[in-house]
Amino acid sequence: MQGNLEVINYLNFLLGGELGARDQYFIHSEMYGEWNYGKLYERIHHEMEDETEHAQAIIRRLLMIGGKPDMTVDAIHVGTTVPEMLQLDLDLEYKVQQHLKEGIALCEAKYDYVTREMLVAQLKDTEEDHAHWLEQQLRLIKMVGLPNYLQSQIGDI
Repeated sequence: MQGNLEVINYLNFLLGGELGARDQYFIHSEMYGEWNYGKLYERIHHEMEDETEHAQAIIRRLLMIGGKPDMTVDAIHVGTTVPEMLQLDLDLEYKVQQHLKEGIALCEAKYDYVTREMLVAQLKDTEEDHAHWLEQQLRLIKMVGLPNYLQSQIGDI
């Protein structure tokens, strides 16, 4: 099945973002593990797996509609402190949300409702799981203070 070229190109754009998000979460989770913040490691490692699944879904859709997946990874931003890492990850999720919304609109304009539904599911995951959890963590740091927050994250991985 041959898909719309604009949709194919946009899916490749989204793929680069998902691959970059995967890699950013990967390095941040490993840093949390090294610092013995086991709870943060577990959650962010889970986010890395979610981003990998998002990328896989895009790759499969691209292949189905006759596209060639471009595995070029977007730039990542690695933090040096827990609050900075959480904020960088949240900034990334906000960017992904905007790109997914633009992709959804493009799919509607090109009558590609199957791709649209895939992107809507990814947007739901991005907004309700990823971004919301990161917002909660940053809010907790403000409420209880960084030392108390970090103490609550200690644990083996």
